[in-house]
Amino acid sequence: MRAAYEALCEHGYTELTAQDIADRTDKSKSLLFYHYDSKEDLLADFLEFLFERFDDRVAETRDLPPVERLATFVDWFLYGPGENDRQSFHVAMLELRTQGPYNDRFREKLRKSDDQLREILEEILRDGLEAGEFRDHDPETTAAVLIAAFDGARIRQLTIGRDAYLEEVREGTATWVFDDLLAEDASFPADRDPRTLPENDHQHRLAADLGADTREADDETAERDRE
Repeated sequence: MRAAYEALCEHGYTELTAQDIADRTDKSKSLLFYHYDSKEDLLADFLEFLFERFDDRVAETRDLPPVERLATFVDWFLYGPGENDRQSFHVAMLELRTQGPYNDRFREKLRKSDDQLREILEEILRDGLEAGEFRDHDPETTAAVLIAAFDGARIRQLTIGRDAYLEEVREGTATWVFDDLLAEDASFPADRDPRTLPENDHQHRLAADLGADTREADDETAERDRE
C-alpha cells in the first residue's frame, strides 16, 4: 500500500503501471498479479486501505472537544501549499475521481468515501451541539456545504495552480462559517485555529502519516528479523 501511494504521487493514475508499484517493493510484478488481477483491483484495495486509515485518524481525535475536532477536520483537507508530496497525492486522487463516471467499481468506492466524510463531520457537529460548543444549526446541511467548499478549493488549487486558494478558503471558512457556528463562550484553541495553523504542521495529515506509519512498521519488522 505504501508503494502504491508513492507510485501514485510520482506518476499519477493515468501513467501508473504495476511495474512502478513493484519497483518500490521487494516483490516482482508477477507476484503482484498473483494477488491482484489488474491495476484497477490493486487501486480499489488501496482506496479501501485509505478509508481504514482515515477511520483510525478519526478515532484518535474522538476524545478531543468538538471544536478541536472540527479544526482538525479542516486541517486534513486544506493543507499548506508547500506540501509537494501531499499535493501530488491529491492530483492522483483527482485523476481517480474522474474515472467515477466510467468505472462502476471506483464510483462505488468514491461514494463510500463521500458518505464516510459526511458522517464524520455530521458527528462532530452533533457532538458540538450537545456539548453547547456550537449554535443551533442543521448538521447535515452544514456538513454538505463545508465538504463542497473544501473539495472545490482543493480542485481549483490543483487544476489552475493557485496555491493561495486553500489558505483563503480556510481563513474564509473560519471567519464566515465557524465564527457564526461557535457558541458565544466557545473558541478554537490558538494552536488549532484554522486561520493560524502553520503550513507545515503534519501532525494529523493522512497522506504524510501514511508513509511514516508504514515505514515505522517496516523498521520494526526489520529489527525483529535481526533479533
